[in-house]
Amino acid sequence: MFGRHRGAERALPPSVTIIVVNFNAGAYLQKCIVSLKAQSFADFEVVLVDNASRDDSIARARSEIGDDPRFHIREQDSNLGFAAGNNRGAEGARSRWIATLNPDAFPAPDWLETLIAATKRDPDVAMFGSTQRMAETPARLDGAGDRYFAAGIPWRDRSTTRLDKAHAQGQDSFETFSPCAAAALYRTDAFRDVGGFDEAFFCYVEDVDLGFRLRRRGHHCRQVVDAVVHHVGGGAGGGRRSDFARYHGTRNMIWCFMKNMPMPLLVLLTPAHILSLALLLAVASAQGNGGAVARGIRDGVAGLPLIKRDRLETGRSTAISAFDWSPFGYIRQRFRSG
Repeated sequence: MFGRHRGAERALPPSVTIIVVNFNAGAYLQKCIVSLKAQSFADFEVVLVDNASRDDSIARARSEIGDDPRFHIREQDSNLGFAAGNNRGAEGARSRWIATLNPDAFPAPDWLETLIAATKRDPDVAMFGSTQRMAETPARLDGAGDRYFAAGIPWRDRSTTRLDKAHAQGQDSFETFSPCAAAALYRTDAFRDVGGFDEAFFCYVEDVDLGFRLRRRGHHCRQVVDAVVHHVGGGAGGGRRSDFARYHGTRNMIWCFMKNMPMPLLVLLTPAHILSLALLLAVASAQGNGGAVARGIRDGVAGLPLIKRDRLETGRSTAISAFDWSPFGYIRQRFRSG
């Protein structure tokens, strides 16, 4: 059905299913498709899930796709969110790997080739992350993997420290807690084993939650230094500091912590989690987003009865060893970004 080269017909499935979830991404989506068609590794299919966009992004996408048989569009009747949209895109995938890619992320021509090469070097790893650079200013780093402070605060690492260290030591990848799903690669069987993304999250922190659950089953995540995408960041939605982002990010970090933290640590760290939320509320209030964070805390606590705790895989979890046990990395980044 899908060939290793465009137009070729064969019975084997593609190596990778790339899922792009679109909601009013406009011209960004078209540019993303252009970047995918230019990939040096051509053994992939793209499932474009449109969450009932009201702009012209799907019309632009159809025009750009043309007759390329590797691209498939699945139009939804409503906005399902990022988590459910990716799950819909993964349905029926026969590939060994599932890649998630934001419509405002534009991969370098060797992005997928570099990720696949990493899977061959580390065949037992189930998650791989990409180096995200600012689309407008590529010299600036937009993300080098997701990290997780043990008190329940996730953040995207925008410091070049680990990248610089890897370059200096000649390493092509390094361990991180989980990949940022703006440009990530997951082994399909592992993705399905944990049920994919938690659709209750809608968007934000859903990738950290997925990574947490995969780590609880003994999996690792490698951040691939030279797998580069140029990411607009907030270009296909509200910015990181919008009320929308602050609300969902706050609510979902509570759910992620409460559903995944092993019980002994949950008891020990819950006071630190509550203190962290109070500090985040104070900072957001100073920045004008206090109401959104307060609503996120309220709904996060109120929704806990609906959030099913993840099952524990005794003796296999790699989560605890991947935590940041000091808050200073997060604090330094927060102050540096303002």
